Amino acid sequence: MTVSVLIADDEPPAVAELAFLLGQDPRVGVIHRAGSGAEAIRLLAGERVDAAFLDVHMPGLSGFDLARAIGRFEHPPALVFVTADEDGALEAFDLEAVDYLLKPVRTERLERAMNRVIEALRASRAREADGAIASAGPVRPESIAVSLGGTTRMIRRDEVRYAQAQGDYTRLHTEEASYLVRVPISDLERQWAGDGFVRVHRSYLVQLGYVTRLRLSADQPNVTIGQVQLPVSRRLLPALRDRLEAATIRRSDD
Repeated sequence: MTVSVLIADDEPPAVAELAFLLGQDPRVGVIHRAGSGAEAIRLLAGERVDAAFLDVHMPGLSGFDLARAIGRFEHPPALVFVTADEDGALEAFDLEAVDYLLKPVRTERLERAMNRVIEALRASRAREADGAIASAGPVRPESIAVSLGGTTRMIRRDEVRYAQAQGDYTRLHTEEASYLVRVPISDLERQWAGDGFVRVHRSYLVQLGYVTRLRLSADQPNVTIGQVQLPVSRRLLPALRDRLEAATIRRSDD
């Protein structure tokens, strides 16, 4: 698959460097360049591109403003934000960005971003082949931006085994690591309710698919995920039982 891309950044050296790095990837074809958000809009009005690499901080239209604008196009490109600022990662997640790259961009990190772009484009084209509405745009794996060791990356939601409340933050636990995100657990509970996650305690939200053991009749109800045992609040116990019963019925129907 050959991908056409747009680079939008108000700093010419940054545009030149990213264009050079993208040009080393054999999957990248035409590379369009824009020095402002307005110029990018004009270009996209006449050219369809597969992926847009947007600087966050540009005068006039910021990268986020630009993303919202092109999100209304009939065929919006997959979005990758490129910035020196980690603080915008959550907003990038809200805009369904494929990735969030920190400057200076490393070749291996850019390659991973292109892998995600390709994955999103293939999923989108598969939907179109099945008769889905093309204007829905690229189908991106549900992801969330996280920070670890001073770097920002995107992890897939289906990697999260359970979430742990830490004040106004939440720690997401995967098989390999844990990540702190600036999102209250109550917000995640609401956003992820339809994706197999259930609140079992005021401090814990679990992915039912990763639960390996349940003890709901004990004096101290709990669930086990891997080697970790988490408490179940008696107040939330009825809702958990209902979710488990509904999941059992769905499996039997299948």
